[in-house]
Amino acid sequence: MIARFFLALGLCVLMLVSSVTTYVYLGGRQSKVAVRTEKPTVAAPRAKAFTLPGTLYLSQSGALYSLSIGRFHQLTPEDGWTQPYWNASGNNLLAVRRTPFYSDVYIIGRFGQVTRSLTANGPPPRSNDTTLMHWSFYPRLGPDNNTLWMSYDSPKFGYDVPFSIWSLPVGGSIRQGKLWTNANDYTGGDMQPIPLPTGGIMYTKYTYGPDGNLVGQLWLTTRPTPAGREGKPLTSTGEDCHQPSISPDGHQVAMICTYEKQISQLVLASWDGSNLGPRKAIITDQLVAQPTWAPDSSGIAYLAPGANDSPFQLWFLPKNAYAPPPPSPTPVPTPTPGGPYSGTLPTPTPAPPVAAPVVKPIQITTNNGFDATSPIAWAP
Repeated sequence: MIARFFLALGLCVLMLVSSVTTYVYLGGRQSKVAVRTEKPTVAAPRAKAFTLPGTLYLSQSGALYSLSIGRFHQLTPEDGWTQPYWNASGNNLLAVRRTPFYSDVYIIGRFGQVTRSLTANGPPPRSNDTTLMHWSFYPRLGPDNNTLWMSYDSPKFGYDVPFSIWSLPVGGSIRQGKLWTNANDYTGGDMQPIPLPTGGIMYTKYTYGPDGNLVGQLWLTTRPTPAGREGKPLTSTGEDCHQPSISPDGHQVAMICTYEKQISQLVLASWDGSNLGPRKAIITDQLVAQPTWAPDSSGIAYLAPGANDSPFQLWFLPKNAYAPPPPSPTPVPTPTPGGPYSGTLPTPTPAPPVAAPVVKPIQITTNNGFDATSPIAWAP
């Protein structure tokens, strides 16, 4: 299975076939090698006594798990749960529960209790018509905490079912929603919206590059968009970038870029609210997925195989790996009053600069196999 499957989150492939059932089937098949994985709760993280700050939420085999103070807890049964998002204002989570024919967004307490459903994508009463069912993925709340953002499979035409970005009031229906993007046909569509303080969104748009390959681009859209006017691309098709994540201070973006090769680099760029700065590749030797900033800005968590062709594990990249502190100045000896020298002391030879130690990613888990199509949620 090629790396592009992971990087396109499985959803591009599913739309090229016939339904999201393909995504559900392929989502759990993330390597060429049959590797037995364990539930996160079976074995504690083996991270050389390294403990991440706050609480992380991840998906494995249709269940949600939390990781706090070095221990995992299972929050939901293995019943189609995925794509958690931390809602700081409500001290709870948004999450997606998928079934064979539709998926819905729910509010879940931080300990796993289901509070309410925010969408109603299942069949109407007394109907089994699958064309009336819908899919919601990658939920987020806007800065006002009253607007739900998501990728939603409308409009759709027969077997051409691309996802577009929608917003709607929390507690409202899709009839009250607004269509923000127009997805490209037969690409999988527009994914992982990030609402911005300015009122717009950053998201991943899948398209076909000049060479005919399916690629991702980060886009910025500032208003609900009629056809043909969708804001602007932030990355080029040649960079093939996906899965954006904005730093807590709002000035950097972490993303995954493949440059149309069978790789997936963790790339950082500065962000001024409307443009990305120069790219800086941070990790180039792993199949990286779903980068997520620590709430205290101490580093970036992400998913990657523990070894070639093995399931995805949780990793952490400390801040010093991509933003090392400035080197300490070399102390220069000063003359000692009343010392043995009279007159001018010889100029001391400065010590050679000491190379900063190389900071490497820390592998947090070893045999869990997390869902690489599901973002990581991180609460303080």
